[in-house]
Amino acid sequence: MKIALLDDFHPLISETIKEWDWELLSAQNWSENDFRKKSHDIDGLIIRSSIPLNSHNLSFAKQLKFIGRPGAGLENIDLKYCQDKNIIVFRSPEGNRDAVAEHTIGMLLSLMNHLPKIDRDVRNGIWERESNRGIELKGKVFAIIGYGYMGEAVAQRLKGFGVEVIAYDKYISDFSSQFVEEVTLNDVFQRADIVSLHTPLSEETIGMVDASFLDKFKKSIIVINTARGKSLTLTALLDGLIKGKVKGACLDVLELESSSFEQTSIRDNPVFQSLSKMQNVIFSPHVAGWTEESKLKMAQVIIEKIQMYFK
Repeated sequence: MKIALLDDFHPLISETIKEWDWELLSAQNWSENDFRKKSHDIDGLIIRSSIPLNSHNLSFAKQLKFIGRPGAGLENIDLKYCQDKNIIVFRSPEGNRDAVAEHTIGMLLSLMNHLPKIDRDVRNGIWERESNRGIELKGKVFAIIGYGYMGEAVAQRLKGFGVEVIAYDKYISDFSSQFVEEVTLNDVFQRADIVSLHTPLSEETIGMVDASFLDKFKKSIIVINTARGKSLTLTALLDGLIKGKVKGACLDVLELESSSFEQTSIRDNPVFQSLSKMQNVIFSPHVAGWTEESKLKMAQVIIEKIQMYFK
């Protein structure tokens, strides 16, 4: 078996593949053109998002048997083509769900207690207490949209905070538990104080949170997005913040990101510039699932799934 690593991963992946006596190609610097020229005899790919694996690009990989995607999102891969060609696709959302859950709650607590602002204030010698009163999480209704690995992990972490956790998922049901109450989307609109997105990127979810979506909420809400940037329209978010429909926002992902998630065009974007001046919006650079532990765990899960299937 000849395996190409198209991104940088935990060494466990390359070490294990070598232990299996499979041939290993370090292809982290390949361009799309390189892929088309060199993938004809590759049996397996390990990739995050460096090269779009659309049907055209995949058609050059004539011998391809599997794709391993450490992480959760598969929007970079033509799954229909893979199904038609019997190419197995492995992913590992189990590996970074803990990191995403902790980051989600960390951003929320930082926002509700003004931590980014007051840290800067104190560093600058400003000791202001009254204007920096926080808001408690206890007693709030926390709504999760998309109850997969990430959504479930967030619900589990919230149990000790004394919040009411509700969740809506269009594609799964009967998941109510000690951690969460399954509800309809209309229930989310009526009850939520905080809304956290944990949906994959698809034709259905691109632009899902737009002006019409935000207008349906009964309360002024806090919006959290640690899923995919293109699911939330920044123009609608800015308008919601200005009008008071949105109380605050925690954004680990932005619709301005490149398809590889490594770059954004934020510097000259007027909507982002307006959001960046707001004290009730905090950002991080698509790192919610990006911990030392998750890098190892995602590698372990992918290796285990490949091993179970092929070894």
